[in-house]
Amino acid sequence: MTQVQHDLDKTLSRRFAAPAEDGRVTRAAAALEANGITVLRAPNSAEAKRIVLDLIPAGSRVHQGASQSLEASGIAHEVERSGRYEPRRPRVFSMDRATQADEIRRLTASPDVMLGSVHAVTETGSLVAASVSGSQLGPYVSGAGKVILVVGTQKIVSDLEEALRRIDEYVFPLEDARAQAAYGVHSGVNKVLIVNREWTPDRITVVLCDEALGF
Repeated sequence: MTQVQHDLDKTLSRRFAAPAEDGRVTRAAAALEANGITVLRAPNSAEAKRIVLDLIPAGSRVHQGASQSLEASGIAHEVERSGRYEPRRPRVFSMDRATQADEIRRLTASPDVMLGSVHAVTETGSLVAASVSGSQLGPYVSGAGKVILVVGTQKIVSDLEEALRRIDEYVFPLEDARAQAAYGVHSGVNKVLIVNREWTPDRITVVLCDEALGF
């Protein structure tokens, strides 16, 4: 790594990895609420986990994307192992993608509750998520009955321009390295979702966590 690259990495980390100051969180939360998105705030990942689990009715069909935020907070493990819900992901992982692709698509497209995160939240009240396959984006948009997103406040940015820069310059290199280590393949910013407003009342809830979670 060159000194220039090292200095750039340090600059990006300071800009995109540190939890946001309180005023910025308050502005983003108010803007999201004005755009039809419910916001709850958690001081740490343990409280975020409690909030999320309290929001999911027992017996719900729950799906989740590959989210470092859900893994780090313990939410993914609780949903899949507690026995209180009907998790889709373990079932999907047990299926043959070559012969059961259509069934997998139907199972994951319209859960009762979709869990996940996004890669940026703007102070103007937009949510921005990038994906290599787009599998989680359809449920986010309209397929799921309810969407619950756990978002560390380090993901708050000023506007959509900065959100896309955060994805391209900060998130993608980290996710690409993770994908190579975990699956032996490269990631990609192949599909990008921007949610500016939610049409259905109480459909999307964002749990803003004052700890840095995920990328």
